[in-house]
Amino acid sequence: MKVIGLIGGMSWSSTLEYYRIINESFARRLGGLHSARLVLYNLDFDEIQRAQHEDRWDDTASILVDAGNALKRAGADFLLMCTNTMQKVADDVEQRVGLPLLHMVDVIGTAVKEREMQRIGLLGTRFLMEGHLYQDRLRDRFAIEVLAPEEEDIDTVHQIIYSELCAGKIKASSRRVCANIISRLVNNGAEGIVLGCTELPLLIHAGDTHVPIFDTTRLHAEAAVNKALAKG
Repeated sequence: MKVIGLIGGMSWSSTLEYYRIINESFARRLGGLHSARLVLYNLDFDEIQRAQHEDRWDDTASILVDAGNALKRAGADFLLMCTNTMQKVADDVEQRVGLPLLHMVDVIGTAVKEREMQRIGLLGTRFLMEGHLYQDRLRDRFAIEVLAPEEEDIDTVHQIIYSELCAGKIKASSRRVCANIISRLVNNGAEGIVLGCTELPLLIHAGDTHVPIFDTTRLHAEAAVNKALAKG
């Protein structure tokens, strides 16, 4: 059984979900009183979000590299970061730490392809929806087209994530707003919706739309379990 190195704290509420899902999956698959061999480095998210909004991505990468090196010293066999947005620097972190990193976008690409979908809608932070990470990686590696919301909807989702979800606030009114944004993406041709922020599954559920929802937190966590239990 491999040791999972978890870089968390972006925010702690979604990190809690990773910890729960991973350990529940180990118990379900192995039986008895089994749980994961896991080391967790929890970051101060205020430091991360300030660097994000000030466009200091090199600084965020250095913070994550320091966390990855600490996990490596603690015995981790591979890394995963409990965040979609910070996958922007995942390749840099993997190279500088020298441990395999389970990339979120590759996990989602595999899940979307298994459903035989070619076009998905993406919700997440502004950095993700306006950026190229999901768009380029899913297109180049999986031949999947990514649809982002309109500018006003991007602002709304970004605000909900940072002002509410990262502070542990779950509002029914925001769920309805996001459901309407999802409907517009579906009307534009999205066959499924990727919740490209690990806080969004706390707010949006499968019943909020008639198309498949890709919960990045659960899919990423369960992929980590598969990797930890794989032989070789």
